Amino acid sequence: MSRKSVLIVDDEEGIRESLSGILEDEGYDVLTASSGEDALAIAKEHMPDIVFLDVWLPEMDGLETLPRLKEIDANIPVIMISGHGNIEIAVKATRLGAYDFLEKPLSLEKVIITAKRALERKILEEENRSLKENIIKKCRLIGDSEKMRTLRQQIEMAAQSNSRVLILGESGTGKELVARLLHEKSQRAGGPFVEVNCAAIPQELIESELFGHEKGAFTGATERKSGKFELADRGTLFLDEIGDMALQTQAKVLRVIETQAFQKVGGSKNIKVDVRIIAATNKNLMEEVKNGNFREDLYFRLNVIPIIVPPLKERRDDIPLLIKYFIELFASENGIRQKEITPDVVKTFQDYYWPGNIRELKNAVERLMIMVPSDVITKRDVDALGLFGQQVLKEYDYFSHKTLKDARDAFERDFIIRKLKENNWNVSKTAEVIDVERSNLHKKIKAYEISEPKN
Repeated sequence: MSRKSVLIVDDEEGIRESLSGILEDEGYDVLTASSGEDALAIAKEHMPDIVFLDVWLPEMDGLETLPRLKEIDANIPVIMISGHGNIEIAVKATRLGAYDFLEKPLSLEKVIITAKRALERKILEEENRSLKENIIKKCRLIGDSEKMRTLRQQIEMAAQSNSRVLILGESGTGKELVARLLHEKSQRAGGPFVEVNCAAIPQELIESELFGHEKGAFTGATERKSGKFELADRGTLFLDEIGDMALQTQAKVLRVIETQAFQKVGGSKNIKVDVRIIAATNKNLMEEVKNGNFREDLYFRLNVIPIIVPPLKERRDDIPLLIKYFIELFASENGIRQKEITPDVVKTFQDYYWPGNIRELKNAVERLMIMVPSDVITKRDVDALGLFGQQVLKEYDYFSHKTLKDARDAFERDFIIRKLKENNWNVSKTAEVIDVERSNLHKKIKAYEISEPKN
């Protein structure tokens, strides 16, 4: 691990020498400057990890130097020091981005502790930025189909407002990804994104999870805890699987939406928050309302902007891009070479029904990357691994559809594709054979996003 560097800026030579000695003994590389101008020049050249900056300097004082240091490196912790400190100066320094404020005569022990904490905070902030960058990098909607282009447009438009969004779609379609994109593209991107899986938390704990609790509120509540609403203040709260939330909890969530205030479990103090709510479900909430499982008033509160995430079976043309993306992602994360997939494997993937949607496709690619020893993955490898088990390919899997319309649409799409193939993708001839108007067939080809495969 490389040694960390500290820049000490003070016009008193004795202060520079005493601080240099103690910090060098602690293992830091120490740089010194006697003026603000020298500090800026050294900072540009050496990029120190921490700066101790005196407030009272000749010509350019510390409060002038501080923002210019931040221009060089916005993330550098700057600890202000002063022999004539007062609250007003300390407040001003903090507003300008100072990490801390120490008064002379300096306690060497406090200097060491402050430097250590400032460095720890800087490391944590760097790790946090790195994690956030990785999340943003992975927050990509892969696909060029018409449905995906429409979805991107809806996300861009919805992200610009603070209105509540209800994301609908089958399991594994990427509803959480859509929620994250809505947050990252919004004005709240600098705030927290807090997720709650309403189906994964036991009903007796869901209220504590959402609203927090006071110490002693119930058995096991040994300390005060902040809830997800409080943690998401000035950011976004993502309520995943909202259709699985108990009616009693739904009523309380409704009140928070209406008032932006709540009380902790076992508490009596109102807590005000500024939270944007995004909810998601794979259930038909209107059916749940009719069956008495979901509050109608909460449904209409959440469903300000509905966004439907299409299942994979409705955008099969995106499958080659998704395969490529997951191969690259897996290879990058595991430090291994990428593998090639033969065209017949891609076709097999496009012919499959994918009841688990994107999640199932990602798992399939990962399994092939791990279990196939060669650099080229073939149809034989897919068959040998029994990748799709005993499940029927989508062409014959009409009984897995939930509604008659979905089954009819799936059959009609497959029927048109087969007839187009039989007639060498001649639309006029196919229309004549299946006894439909040519213009009508063109509309259906466009609606089902059917395209002739490229050799």
